[in-house]
Amino acid sequence: MENSFCLVNGKIYVSFKPTKIADSLVVINGRVVYTGDEDKARNIVDALDLKLIDLKGKVVLPGFVDSHVHLDELGMYLEMLDLKGVESITDLKERLRSHNGRNKWILGHGWDQENFKEKRFPTRWDLDEVVRDKPVVLTRICVHAAVLNTKAMELTGLLKSEDPNVIKNEKGEAIGIVMEKALERVREKVKEDLTQEDYIRFLSKAIDFAASQGVTTVGFVSCDRNSLIALYHLNSEKKLKIRIRVYLNPEVLETLRNLGMKRGFGDEFLRINGLKILADGSLGARTAWLSEPYSDSFTSGNPNISREELRRIAEEADKSGLQLAVHGIGDKTIDMILDIYENIKTFENRHRIEHASVVRDDQITRISGLGVVLSVQPHFVITDWWVLNRVGEKRAKWVYRFKKMLSSGINLGFGTDCPVEDLNPWKTVYAAVTRGGKSLPLYEITKEECLDLEEALYCYTKGSAYVLFDEENLGSLEKGKLADFIVLEEDPFKVDDLRKLRVLETYVGGTKVFSAMNR
Repeated sequence: MENSFCLVNGKIYVSFKPTKIADSLVVINGRVVYTGDEDKARNIVDALDLKLIDLKGKVVLPGFVDSHVHLDELGMYLEMLDLKGVESITDLKERLRSHNGRNKWILGHGWDQENFKEKRFPTRWDLDEVVRDKPVVLTRICVHAAVLNTKAMELTGLLKSEDPNVIKNEKGEAIGIVMEKALERVREKVKEDLTQEDYIRFLSKAIDFAASQGVTTVGFVSCDRNSLIALYHLNSEKKLKIRIRVYLNPEVLETLRNLGMKRGFGDEFLRINGLKILADGSLGARTAWLSEPYSDSFTSGNPNISREELRRIAEEADKSGLQLAVHGIGDKTIDMILDIYENIKTFENRHRIEHASVVRDDQITRISGLGVVLSVQPHFVITDWWVLNRVGEKRAKWVYRFKKMLSSGINLGFGTDCPVEDLNPWKTVYAAVTRGGKSLPLYEITKEECLDLEEALYCYTKGSAYVLFDEENLGSLEKGKLADFIVLEEDPFKVDDLRKLRVLETYVGGTKVFSAMNR
């Protein structure tokens, strides 16, 4: 029988909250049929002549379900100039100087001006010192801002633009920093030079990388037409190693409605779930919409979509049987989203809020009462180490409130927003459990929001599966579930540093899709 075997002589975590542990696991045709006593499992092996796999003391966990990934951008990022951890504009320029891009555009990602010794944004003039003849686009860690060289500003038509998302100096000159809708314009220009083969290559790389990290299912947010076509191509050739749940950009709503394509269209590997809508920006770029001004700036941020437009899309999507995933970081944006969700009322489509970074007590009560599900990114706690200065001590208590959300009965799924954060789940779990520890100013103010390990692993498995409408098939290794699991050398409940855990093998539907031995 295909994808059929029995695991013995290991420690198998069947589920979390409550934590269930078994001595053996039997898989037939890609689904779990038995977990429990090894002697009973061996009887099944003998009766059905199954393959017996000796774990030799290793540990098995359900595969991680990442509820929020930009899969196409991850694939692009794997070919980009990596700027994470850069500590100065001088270092940024040195990395740019040494980069050999294969495409017309030089692309990079991951800088954060908060880490720079110069304590300022990089500018187009900084980049021009290194590259003048090719367009350069380097996105900030949050992916809500970027710096372009002059060539890129010219090609995108932004050099003389009056768009408020194109930042200017006191002389009225565009400095090369673009945000939000202006950055979307840049992305569209870059994509004009990409082929379908490029998309297939990007997504294949991203899928392989996800499997290597122990991520067996992703919620692919902000998926565009080209990426969807590439995914269908890969799926038709049975090259999808992980499961993908797609959240398309809102401009395809009318097409989906006309075709009658509702949530759940697809198969076990590739399925359309709904729409992703960007309602505000990021705290790092000060474009997230707050109810009061930022503590270190005069602005309160702003929405990326009007209330009327968001309501229209939400109501049409809900009537069409699609799940909404609305990006909301600032508390003012979350107010707007909840007002609109409250008017939908039926809520059969289990609508989502992405990130939910700054959330007041009254909003937590509303979220719980409405049954809204949240996809949160715990590693933001560590990456946004500067958040206390950004929002002030009062609002810092409202930031990344994972424990409060769970204790209030909110269904919580974990994601990475990759490539904004590292796809490695153990870094996310570490952040959820420790909140970075005493080295971060936010920790002392919000340490009661630390999750225990069982809660964190639950959110990353069954919790995320619920957010994706897949809890009946994914998120645990209980009888009847799809056999998506990972193999580890060590038990996460017995290690000193979760970040050091490494995945040895990844299985999806009982098929081994990654082995560290083959790398």
